[in-house]
Amino acid sequence: MAPLALRSANNGFVLISAALVLMMTPALALFYAGFVRSRNVLNTMVMSFAAMALVSVLWVLFGYSLAFSPGSGRWAPFIGGLQWAGLSNWSSPYGDGSLSHGAFALFQLTFAIITPALISGAVVERMHFRAWLGFLVLWSTFVYLPLAHMVWGPGGFLGVDGMGALDFAGGLVVEMASGIGATVAALVIGRRRTYPNHTAPPHNVPFILMGAGLLWFGWFGFNGGSALVAGNLATLACITTNTAAAAAAVGWMVLETLQRGKPTAVGVATGAVAGLVAITPAAGFVSPIGALLIGFAAAVVSQAALQLKNRIGLDDSLDVLPVHGVAGLLGIVLTGVFALKSVNPAGANGLLMGQAAQLWIQLKAAGFTALWVAVGTYAVLQVLRMVVPLRVSDHEERQGMDIQAHGEEAYNSEFTT
Repeated sequence: MAPLALRSANNGFVLISAALVLMMTPALALFYAGFVRSRNVLNTMVMSFAAMALVSVLWVLFGYSLAFSPGSGRWAPFIGGLQWAGLSNWSSPYGDGSLSHGAFALFQLTFAIITPALISGAVVERMHFRAWLGFLVLWSTFVYLPLAHMVWGPGGFLGVDGMGALDFAGGLVVEMASGIGATVAALVIGRRRTYPNHTAPPHNVPFILMGAGLLWFGWFGFNGGSALVAGNLATLACITTNTAAAAAAVGWMVLETLQRGKPTAVGVATGAVAGLVAITPAAGFVSPIGALLIGFAAAVVSQAALQLKNRIGLDDSLDVLPVHGVAGLLGIVLTGVFALKSVNPAGANGLLMGQAAQLWIQLKAAGFTALWVAVGTYAVLQVLRMVVPLRVSDHEERQGMDIQAHGEEAYNSEFTT
């Protein structure tokens, strides 16, 4: 058992990190709200706030237990048990005793919240709000919880006790899961009525920049807090996080300047987020130079994916697939290239250190994750379709989601577009 002073320090560090990550969901709401038409601002933001409310309740009732408690029998690698339902173990020591289960559970809750909130970006401006609430409950329960257990839970199929995949802070569990889930949701629910012939520009670019800035700030808790101890590993994760975000923002600016003669504000913000996403699985396994390379790669690959998405006509409204799914996949793959045991003995050496096997493991884990989330998301939406409309009517879509879903407007009617 760790000394009381150490337990208190680590609990404090993780609780602060949890607060930072929790802030990322309202930051995401602001980021997403800047992109949509002004008549859909409130609904876009409430979709994220609903995730904060509903997932928090599910997490206490059974979510944390199913994700992180030991399972039993043949299902143990895929899902935990219900012995910790109701957070009955909140005061018990976690792991080696240097942290409490309560602090760890609260920290992990914030990941469970933001993952489905990210998916909302693909279906804003047309998904029925009641369907969204049902999606939050079913997707979190049947897709997210098993995946979190498989990657981070004891004896998980994909994690260090199983396949051996490295995912420091959620490249598989959060980023790829949200990107693949968003793509399936966009395909099942269908395009917006005016897409692609009459797409509207972002209604509030300062919202986008402020949201991206707050996401960047919160990501220090996202990645740094995943070390679970306020030590050198947390320091490394914070350094690599900032480095990758900065490199991707610079890379995106350079690319836009070459393509159109000037960088856009939206591009700078999008690039930074892509870099943050890509470094997430690698943050505690690679060097600062590795993070720099991952950030630049994220700018190139995510921008190319965004352009391809537009060419094929996928109405992933706020680019969840290219910025989260593709950048998350890139991060998982490059973790298998740049990982160094010298920076984290609990990790592994990657391809550059002569270990091609780790790259193969990362690829297999990414493929399994994509399949798991795609099938699970499709099944959830088909079940929902039988009990509630997945999208609003054409009239309601023209009227705006704010009035349709909430009976409120973000702005006075004369300014609504």
